[in-house]
Amino acid sequence: MTAFLIIMLLILGIPLYAAWKGEHIWSKMLAFASIATKTAIMILLVSVQRDDWMIGIVGVIILSVGNGALMLLAQLLRRLRDVANL
Repeated sequence: MTAFLIIMLLILGIPLYAAWKGEHIWSKMLAFASIATKTAIMILLVSVQRDDWMIGIVGVIILSVGNGALMLLAQLLRRLRDVANL
């Protein structure tokens, strides 16, 4: 289980690299959403490993609500772009 967590930490660097290299705002937002999801999965993994369900509840909240704000920001940026193109 610890090896799986270490592998997930290494895989977390892939979206960080994509966000650093990407110039398009949508690719950066997608990379940050991926980071948030991977981090929440790691939190769930740690909570199962430590048998601490309070940490697991935080991971579930991040998974269910965390990317909602990012999607609202994406819609706002899309509408601003549409208004600017009119």
